[in-house]
Formats: sequence, C-alpha cells, structure tokens
Amino acid sequence: MAVSTPDAPAAGDAGVPPPGQHSGGQHDGRNRDDGGNRGGGRRGGGDHGGGRRWRRHGHRGHGGAGGPVGGRSPLSSFVGHAVLAVLSVACIFPICWMYATSLRRPGDIYDTSLLPWPLSIGNYRHAADVIPIGQMLLNTFVVASLTAIGQLLTGLLAAYAFTAWRFRGQRLLYLLFVGTWLVPFQVTMVSNYTLLFEFGLLNTLAEVIIPTLCTALGVLLLRQHMESFPKEVLEAARVDGRSSWSTLWTVVVPNLRPALAALGIVLFINAWNEYFWPSMALQQANSMIQLGLRGFLGGTEGNDWGGIMAASGLACLPIFGLYLVLQRHIVNAFVHSGLK
Repeated sequence: MAVSTPDAPAAGDAGVPPPGQHSGGQHDGRNRDDGGNRGGGRRGGGDHGGGRRWRRHGHRGHGGAGGPVGGRSPLSSFVGHAVLAVLSVACIFPICWMYATSLRRPGDIYDTSLLPWPLSIGNYRHAADVIPIGQMLLNTFVVASLTAIGQLLTGLLAAYAFTAWRFRGQRLLYLLFVGTWLVPFQVTMVSNYTLLFEFGLLNTLAEVIIPTLCTALGVLLLRQHMESFPKEVLEAARVDGRSSWSTLWTVVVPNLRPALAALGIVLFINAWNEYFWPSMALQQANSMIQLGLRGFLGGTEGNDWGGIMAASGLACLPIFGLYLVLQRHIVNAFVHSGLK
C-alpha cells in the first residue's frame, strides 16, 4: 500500500527562493545570526569556552584581588601565628633549659645564661656513676614497648569486633568498655596488686605490664577509623572466602598503618612516663629510669640538679627519636581516615 507524502514546495513558490538564488538580506541575516550565536558562545557567558574562562577568572579574582583568603583577615592570621609561636616557645624552652643545664660545669649549675659555656659532660658521667642508667633505659624501653604493643593488639581486636560484627547488646557492651576509661587507675590499684601477689609476679617487670595491657583509648580511636571503611570492602573479602582473621590482617591493618603508628607512639609515651604504678609495684629503685631519678633528690647537699638534668635528658632521647621516625605516619593519621 502506497503512502502518500506531501509534495515538496516547488522552486519559485512564495516564500521559498530557488536554489542558488537566496536573497542577500536573508543570507546576510543567517550569517549574522550564525555569527551572533558563535560570538555569543565565545563572548556571551555561555556554557562553552569563554563562559568557563570567565567563571574561572572570576573565582580567582574573588579571593585574590586584595580580599581575604579563606575568610581570614591578615590581622587574624598574624594573631593566630603569634599565639602558636608563643605556645611553641613555652613548650620548647623547658627542654632547651634542661639540656643547657646538663652541659654546664657543676659550679655553673645556677648560671642564668641560656647557652652554656664552656661545655662540659661531667654531669652525664656523674649520672652514670650514681645510677645504672643504661640498664634502666633498657628496662624502661622493654616495658614501654611491650605495653604499647599489647594495648595496640587488644585495642585492634576489640575495635574490629565492634565494627565488623553485629550482635545483641553490642552498643551497651561498647559503652561499658569505653566507660572503663573514666575509672581512675588508683581505684583498681589494690585489687591488681593483690592479684599479682597471688600469681607470684611481685617485683618483676611483668607486674608493671600486665595490668595495663587493655586500654579503652585504643578501642575508641581505632573503632572510629574502622567505621569509615567502606562496608563493601569487608563484604568482598568475605565473598572471596577470607575468614575474619584473614580479613583483619590483610585488609584492615594495611589501611590502618597511619592510625596504628600515631596511637602506638601515644601509648609508648604514656607507658614511658608512667611513675605511680612502677613505684608501687617495683621495690628496686634502679629498675626503671622514672624511679632512678629519685636517687638525685634529697641528698645531704640538697638536690643534685646537674645529675637530674643529665639523666632526664637521656631519658627523653628515645621519645624524640621515635617521633622523628614516625612523624610522617602521625601526620597522616590526622589527615586521612579510612581508605585512601
């Protein structure tokens, strides 16, 4: 069946000029229209070409043409940097004074000059003669390392359990676990001491380590990082046939390295600076460096400030070295959370 189509208008009909005989006005009009459209696309602020350039230049000019960057005026920026500089000096000055005093001669201990001259290492020799500082530093390093590793391990396992698994009473159990952070150590001190006495661990380094192996701080921080993990990653690991243990060590831990490094150095410093529990648990004053510093206090001639400053300076060196090695991971832990 034939389909009828409307006849095309013949050349010469009204309103339709013959081919090749377009009127100059219409041709020029179309050229003007086309040129106007093309020009509008370039200059009229359209979505192509010049519009994007105008927006980009306008965006830069809004923040760079003498205006404040990020909404902060130069005065507020100067005040903020000045406050940070004052706080930095307040934190660094006691450390500089400690090392400066340790390098003075015994007769110049009370000198008020910031830079010691002439330099002397007599205080360090004196500190090594009074206490076995090398053995103390080794014992303290072992205790702090094992404590930090134990707290990282228990915190990692607990945080993974609270994140990857769902069970009845999970929220209540998590709140109770974190709530132990609010309980002072002095409350459980006597019960811990009695329990370790029953186990025969008194006056040993294990007595200092075991009661501090679990910490709510590690669980709280690591769980916050794990919560930012895409759940699809853990589900894909399960579909791939990985067990929960394998998923933890092959998927979760590699992405937690910055957080683990930052938390590890915090836990190490806390264990390194601990004084109260070691002083109660250990009867030997020469077991750890925190207890050894007491040997320079209350002598027949008063406090031995030269020996105290020298021993304290040596006690701070491992902390400074650990921070220099792990500072990149510490910064990344606060910049990134979860998968990159």
